[in-house]
Amino acid sequence: MRRTVIQGTGFYVPERIVTNDELAGMIDTSDEWIRERTGIVERRWVEEGVTGAEMALRATSMALDEAGMEAGEIDAIILATLSPDHFFPGTGVFLQRELGAGEIPALDIRAQCSGFVYGLSVADAWIRSGQYETILLVGVEIQSTGLDLTDEGRDMAVLFGDGAGAAVLKAADDLQRGVLSTHIHSQGEHAEVLWVDAPSSPRHPLISAEDLAEGRHHPRMVGREVFKHAVSRMPEVVLEALEANGLGTEDIDLLIPHQANLRISQMVQRRLDLPDEKVFNNIERYGNTTAATIPIALAEAVRAGRLHRGDLLCLTAFGSGFTWGSALIRW
Repeated sequence: MRRTVIQGTGFYVPERIVTNDELAGMIDTSDEWIRERTGIVERRWVEEGVTGAEMALRATSMALDEAGMEAGEIDAIILATLSPDHFFPGTGVFLQRELGAGEIPALDIRAQCSGFVYGLSVADAWIRSGQYETILLVGVEIQSTGLDLTDEGRDMAVLFGDGAGAAVLKAADDLQRGVLSTHIHSQGEHAEVLWVDAPSSPRHPLISAEDLAEGRHHPRMVGREVFKHAVSRMPEVVLEALEANGLGTEDIDLLIPHQANLRISQMVQRRLDLPDEKVFNNIERYGNTTAATIPIALAEAVRAGRLHRGDLLCLTAFGSGFTWGSALIRW
């Protein structure tokens, strides 16, 4: 039996810092309003011309350095994003090209905020089966270029940032550490509660002047519904993972929740009865980077000394779809 071990982590965020006060100069909002409702103080936005593949490459380079490995040792790439550089092909192949990693498979995953956990589930299955030894798992997003920076879109515009996080996953025979289990779910009946309606293939054409005028190409959300489901599903799926491994919440050494909204993370923390020192949040500095939030937070937690050999790490996410999931990892 083999386990999936996280050999290295890395992240990259753009240099441009966008504060709440700067946003308040664009739309009808305020620093106080944003902090109170989301916990966000600032976020990072890309400069024009920067691609998701470029940010993913920078995060990957950091992860490979930490792992002490070269790009040529990667057997497969799994890249999670809801904001691909192009309609097609996926961003993963552009990262593969930039890495010069050889003719390895590059799989893009569209599971939105749950993308990294979904990708970890796939990578873990590949490694456990013996299909691949070393997998690069990346979450990357460029949200800033798709936001509706008008008063109509302010509820979404204040939430999102850009960034990338990466993890190098390696097969190991050491059963004392590695991924214990992953648990992923979806509920499509709520798909339109958080979505971007256009461009869409059923339309003729994909997008029209009417679609653009009505803002269908911008993300829309029914915030109360998302909040209600997120604070229920995330602790639920954490408990599912713990039960599957014969563990309890008291065994968790560090929880990294998807950084959607600090109020959501705090509610999840309370429902799991975890103290502050067992939860890692960085949303105040980066906002919601969707598929990139967990790997960015993981890389920062490692560098902050928040994880030690033998610790029980729990990841959990919830997002558009609805999709949600968790993973338990013995560090």
